[in-house]
Amino acid sequence: MRSELFDQVNEERATAERFSLHHRKTLRAVLGEPVLAAKGAMVAYQGQVSFEHKSAGSLGKMMRRLVTSEDIPLMTVAGQGEVFFADAAKDIFLVHLEGDGLSVNGSSLLAMDASLEYDVHRVKGAGMMTGGMFNTLIQGTGTVALTSDGPPLILDCSQTPTAVDINAAVCWSAGLTPQVVSSMNMRSMLRGGTGEAFQYSFHGPGVVVVQPSEGPVVPPHSHGSGS
Repeated sequence: MRSELFDQVNEERATAERFSLHHRKTLRAVLGEPVLAAKGAMVAYQGQVSFEHKSAGSLGKMMRRLVTSEDIPLMTVAGQGEVFFADAAKDIFLVHLEGDGLSVNGSSLLAMDASLEYDVHRVKGAGMMTGGMFNTLIQGTGTVALTSDGPPLILDCSQTPTAVDINAAVCWSAGLTPQVVSSMNMRSMLRGGTGEAFQYSFHGPGVVVVQPSEGPVVPPHSHGSGS
């Protein structure tokens, strides 16, 4: 059997690294210590591996998530072997935390060391019209794997206020505190809107990572008239 499918570039690369990337689309995690990963992100594994729902943790975190109706759908991946994770062929990037922190838009979190601390925070200014916006603050020492739907853009927020589409924000410096703002006036809203209703606004020392996508497009559908 012959095919370019079996080219060496597509083969798994042997490495002892805890986390490594294949084609920037697939994350390989070598187990020993457990890994936290987004539910449903596993695409393959080798060895003896178990998957369990990750609970909220402390009572305080559990009550906060009940009040906000927000949770991160994570699973604990444990055992001996290696596990491969991916998310809709998005680009994957590794961030190595060294006692510091990173705020992550929940949908961009693919996996991380289970030793890292994390909690969900409500974004300032997120009210009823926005549906309530939340981000995940991850802190400690370890590695975080994030996804970006295409090559990311890094914006410095220290010099000028920076507004980012809520669905395009991947992550931002832990020291930045975003606010939910709207650039659309009432007249525009009454005329059908612009499609740019709400954004995250950042201003201060730090950066925000932006993906060239606002998430999956839901195709329009029509209903029969019945006539």
